[in-house]
Amino acid sequence: MRYKTLGRDPDPHGCLLFTGVQGKGAFLNGKPIKVSTQSELVTALLLAEAGVKRDKATLDDATNRINSLLTKVRNVRICGSCALDLCSVACGRADIFYEIEFGGPWDVAAGVVIVREAGGLIFDPSGKDLDITSQRVAASNASLKELFVEALRLTNV
Repeated sequence: MRYKTLGRDPDPHGCLLFTGVQGKGAFLNGKPIKVSTQSELVTALLLAEAGVKRDKATLDDATNRINSLLTKVRNVRICGSCALDLCSVACGRADIFYEIEFGGPWDVAAGVVIVREAGGLIFDPSGKDLDITSQRVAASNASLKELFVEALRLTNV
């Protein structure tokens, strides 16, 4: 049997619908999308999330990591949705994204397809291949991946 991989992430406000089908492309409201062509980390827009745990140690780790990245990128935004952050990278609204300790595979499954179909890369923040059950995800274009992984490495990811 052959299975098609399909991703669909609706914006909760109802005005954006991101879709992707393996081998068929990624779309926003039916129009093709692509990741950014940004090649310098210092001018890249980073999306990050603090994860779902709310204990002091986890939050301190997340905020310390974000603070250390602030000098390495143009700006940081926290939007509150792993799925929509991935879609923002897919359509070029943001250049890089990472989250550690997201809720589960359902938070990233569709976004993974959409980013890949938009020409982006999905990986573990350490630079290794994504393990969808590890609750660790990062996304970028090909030009930024190694620069981003190195910046994350320096934050002890």
